[in-house]
Amino acid sequence: MTNQLTGTGVALITPFTKDNQVDTEALARIVDYVTEGGVEFIVVLGTTSEAPTLTKDEKRIVRETIIKANKGRLPLVLGIGGNNTQNVIDEIKQTDLSPFVAILSVTPYYNKPSQNGLYAHFAAIAKESTLPIILYNVPGRTGVSMTTETVVRLANDFENIVAIKEASGNLLLDMNIIKDMPKDFILLSGDDATTLPAVYMGGSGAISVIGIAYPKEFSEMVRLGRQGKTVEANKLQYKLLPRTALAFKEGNPIGIKAMLAAKGLCEPYVRLPLVEASEELKKAISDLKD
Repeated sequence: MTNQLTGTGVALITPFTKDNQVDTEALARIVDYVTEGGVEFIVVLGTTSEAPTLTKDEKRIVRETIIKANKGRLPLVLGIGGNNTQNVIDEIKQTDLSPFVAILSVTPYYNKPSQNGLYAHFAAIAKESTLPIILYNVPGRTGVSMTTETVVRLANDFENIVAIKEASGNLLLDMNIIKDMPKDFILLSGDDATTLPAVYMGGSGAISVIGIAYPKEFSEMVRLGRQGKTVEANKLQYKLLPRTALAFKEGNPIGIKAMLAAKGLCEPYVRLPLVEASEELKKAISDLKD
């Protein structure tokens, strides 16, 4: 199964219409765009989807739209996480998981649990999940970071904890996880700017944001990096680096939605408490030479 989680995955946005409804036509268009661009798998309802602002019914609409548009072409990963362990377990049990190959579950935010608390949270989820689990470490959003010891302990103790999306941007943490993790466990970068160095060190790929707008370039960069073709991979890295900076300049998914809007794939609308990209950012994006 883990071979379905290598290479480039993209964490899809949720496009909205002018009247703040889920834009299913735009979402289907983006599924086609990233698939034709060469990504290896798709993440549904991850951080980039603005999932905390979606109703239960809207989440169902997003899932069903992506499943239908995908037409079985790519493996799908479903984001189910939160800071209430029992709620996460309940959502897993109440969701039809048959179209998905794995669950992506973020570290609990706001509560700021200890490392033992993080272990216990994911242990409880692993005991109840019928699907493999990808741990998601993103301290910039959650206020807590998993240590190497906690990640490796979970990977060794639970066969269905198969990977980590490591989005701290801390390459030393990446290296230590790669050094100590079990043989079949995989590290996926969740930080676009440091994905290529993480791949060079032994990472298996990425779950990307900039890859939504530049699926061809990003997925090829990762493939070249995994093949050790550093000159060719570096060329793509340095092309993508300023685009990545713009995508995150005013926060995610504000920048990436503005980029997709510039490509005619969706509107740039986001939901409060996020606000739409500034005119300055939109201009900088429109000035890019793709």
